[in-house]
Amino acid sequence: MYREWQHAFKMDPAKDISDEAIETLCDSGTDAIIIGGSQDITLDGVLDMLSRVRRYSVPCVLEVSTLESITPGFDGYLIPSVLNSTSSEWIVGLHRRALEQYGGLMDWDELLLEGYCILNPDCTAAKLTKADTSLTESEVESIAMMAGQLWKMPVFYLEYSGMFGDVNVLKTVKNALRHSETRLFYGGGIRTPEQAEQVAQYADTVIVGNICHEDPELALQTVQAVKQCKNN
Repeated sequence: MYREWQHAFKMDPAKDISDEAIETLCDSGTDAIIIGGSQDITLDGVLDMLSRVRRYSVPCVLEVSTLESITPGFDGYLIPSVLNSTSSEWIVGLHRRALEQYGGLMDWDELLLEGYCILNPDCTAAKLTKADTSLTESEVESIAMMAGQLWKMPVFYLEYSGMFGDVNVLKTVKNALRHSETRLFYGGGIRTPEQAEQVAQYADTVIVGNICHEDPELALQTVQAVKQCKNN
């Protein structure tokens, strides 16, 4: 189903959000709700947000950041591999341990591997995963080609996490993936419909995160902006 996503909201289970805001966002026409975050992610928090989103028909997936937060009940599970991490732990290490623990129980059709490239040096995700955020545009391009052409990953996720990214880099990544089946996800710093539309020109899926918690009504406007851009 991820191949049909044009827009998704990412809700952080460690951050506050009202039931009214969740209803508005889930009924907005977005293609999916992603539950995930980088810090203070607990099973209780994930379960609470899952139960609140599950009242609505929109697909709901978990982006796995800790083994302790994995729980049944989601439509799918996004498995990040941080390709610009300087530690193998965040590329393959955690994944191997997850398979040791859960491999025999997994429904492989529910899992989606994401090749992440995190480029905001100040964000929690970059610090946690020891990401090399000093990459040149050509280096990011080579990582995208590695994900799409060499490793045939289903998703390449360009992540600026709280900072609006360089659209020229996004355009370069889109071009690098043009001969692959890899979908391009973009997330980071989208706070206006204009920014969402700008990103939607290149990203296959636009992911809107922090503003869901800060200003749900403004977040709502990004859905129409992305859909109009994609359908014109």
